[in-house]
Amino acid sequence: MSFNVITLMKIKKGDKVLITEGKDRTKIGQVLKVLPKNNKLIIEGLNLMTRHVKPRKSGEKGQKLRVPSPIDVSNVKIICPKCKSPTRIGFKKEKNRKVRICKKCNAIID
Repeated sequence: MSFNVITLMKIKKGDKVLITEGKDRTKIGQVLKVLPKNNKLIIEGLNLMTRHVKPRKSGEKGQKLRVPSPIDVSNVKIICPKCKSPTRIGFKKEKNRKVRICKKCNAIID
């Protein structure tokens, strides 16, 4: 049984993240796209898969493209811009808006 529940994504497009699991663990990259329906992220230049492209026109050659594939959000940690370390994210109310904070140094991430 599957539900179409969109979970709260604590990581946004443009954040710097550290991959903690998989073949690219310990590598740092920037989030290109967030897929909240699948609870996944696409990170620039990491978790690359080979995609074979057929030639469309006569005389054109087929090719192999390296494209980033989605990675689960549970396998990454955000890097705090202030303390430069991988951290968890918390939320805090500030001036009638909800902001993300670093759990290590309590700096505002947004």
